[in-house]
Amino acid sequence: MVDEWVDAVGLRRAEYGTHSLRRTKASMIYKASGNLRAIQILLGHTKIENTVRYLGVDIEDALTLAERTEI
Repeated sequence: MVDEWVDAVGLRRAEYGTHSLRRTKASMIYKASGNLRAIQILLGHTKIENTVRYLGVDIEDALTLAERTEI
């Protein structure tokens, strides 16, 4: 099914699959919300460290989120 969707939008099948699309959606949600815990739950990860590693979150991302958060 994914191959058909990829073909339909004119992309190369070899570059897209179920896992890469899963990761892309999680990354997009994280960038929009900054909520690592929500992503952890959506992905079914038991440890937040796995989610951080999976998304490739780094210090710059964490600092940006911290600066945007007012208390």
